[in-house]
Amino acid sequence: MPLKLSLKPGEKFVVNGAVIQNGDRRGVLLLQNKASVLREKDIMQPHEADTPAKRIYFPVMMMYLDPSDISAQYEEFVVKMTEFMSVIKNPDILKECISCSKDVMAGQYYKALTRCRNIMSYEEERLGHVHQGVSADSTSDRESA
Repeated sequence: MPLKLSLKPGEKFVVNGAVIQNGDRRGVLLLQNKASVLREKDIMQPHEADTPAKRIYFPVMMMYLDPSDISAQYEEFVVKMTEFMSVIKNPDILKECISCSKDVMAGQYYKALTRCRNIMSYEEERLGHVHQGVSADSTSDRESA
């Protein structure tokens, strides 16, 4: 079954490691065979891997896009996933981490990336609550007390 990509004007995507950019109009591509494809919104640059969950996503993305260097990326994934799982207590996210690890071991990198996005959403939700709950005013109130 072909993969249908509907592209916005100027949208970039990667196919088997090659960065491709759509022209100035909306476009549709049909990929007739298996290929490693990521849209621009799912591509992470090294400097963007700035949270524990993103540090899990990045090596999985690299394994998916560049199978020539899987061993080094796999080792990085194992270290980052182990660190993450050692501090997480949520059973649903731990199951997601285990499933992600199984997908990586099976070479199902795109499926693992989907699970990584769920893990990143959980992390963002948790960090978002911290950021929203702490304000400069509450800090100064505690200091003056």
